[in-house]
Amino acid sequence: MPDVPLFKVVVVGDAAVGKTSLIRRYCEGKFDSSRVATIGVDFYTQRVQLPNGMVKLSIWDMAGQERFQVVRTGFYRGSRAAALVYDVTSPQSLVNLKRWREEVLHAVPEQKLMVVGNKTDLERSIRRALGEAFSSHIGAPYVETSALSAAGVPSLFATLADLAARA
Repeated sequence: MPDVPLFKVVVVGDAAVGKTSLIRRYCEGKFDSSRVATIGVDFYTQRVQLPNGMVKLSIWDMAGQERFQVVRTGFYRGSRAAALVYDVTSPQSLVNLKRWREEVLHAVPEQKLMVVGNKTDLERSIRRALGEAFSSHIGAPYVETSALSAAGVPSLFATLADLAARA
């Protein structure tokens, strides 16, 4: 059996936007509403079938709290794509994606990016068009997701895998 290429990807955004829930939904098929905050960084691996073949993602879940910024910087190195995640019920989390983008690009200047609007199962306070406008402005694909219902989650990781494979 041929070797499956392994690509490191990172998932970033403010604390409590649902990064860990999205990753666990995809990798484990589970949703746990009582998750505790990620401390520093965590990672998962998952195979993804792309049109050109199977790849394996090493998915790095970055803690969103400001105090972990110094730790996160080193973990970005070697990554091939990043998902910038915001919560569609939190306008500030979308505003903060600019800072997250800058942090990632400071460590990996040519990083492939995508934008993810999460928690679509809740009453949103941010129109989809605003997330799409930000993603268009930075030239990144856009997807909306719900870790609770799993809506959009396969598309998120397929897009991330595709970006990593093309990096």
